[in-house]
Amino acid sequence: MRVITVPRPTSSARRIAPGTRLAAGRGRAGWMRRLLLALWLAAPASAGWAREAEPAAADPGLEARVMALAAGLRCLVCQNQTIADSNAALAADLRGQIRERLRAGASDREVTEYMVARYGDFVLYRPPLRARTLLLWAGPALLLATALAAYFTHLARRGRGAPAAPLDEPEQARVRELLDAPRFGGEP
Repeated sequence: MRVITVPRPTSSARRIAPGTRLAAGRGRAGWMRRLLLALWLAAPASAGWAREAEPAAADPGLEARVMALAAGLRCLVCQNQTIADSNAALAADLRGQIRERLRAGASDREVTEYMVARYGDFVLYRPPLRARTLLLWAGPALLLATALAAYFTHLARRGRGAPAAPLDEPEQARVRELLDAPRFGGEP
């Protein structure tokens, strides 16, 4: 049996003599073999994407305090997660800063004040009610009140449309005819 390489014809049909086989890598399965080889060669490189777990404090009490404080601080990258829940690199750095400050002997309040001084009230997951944060707290209620006022104004304007013109005699006759007509082939 001979092995031949068939050049790609311009049409979709190939003419191959009976009893011949295509060389490896030239048929329909050839691209699959090349893809599998490329994936197999690239697999060790994907191990470089993995990263080490964040080191936990040797003291479980300290780690509990770190996570309790981190649960009250907003991730500045994610903005809808706490630092404790976020996987962002900045959140990991902030957890490390909290850990270091607590190891240095700072109280929970001092750590929180440090974060607020550095990043503002936005870093607090539940910001305090102050003059600077009043719009933040009242914003949802103001938006709801504005939306309801716009909705009721729309309803009131829609109901105040021009009154319908009275029907003339031919139109009234047509309405009576339609109302008196038998429904679904039965009696009126």
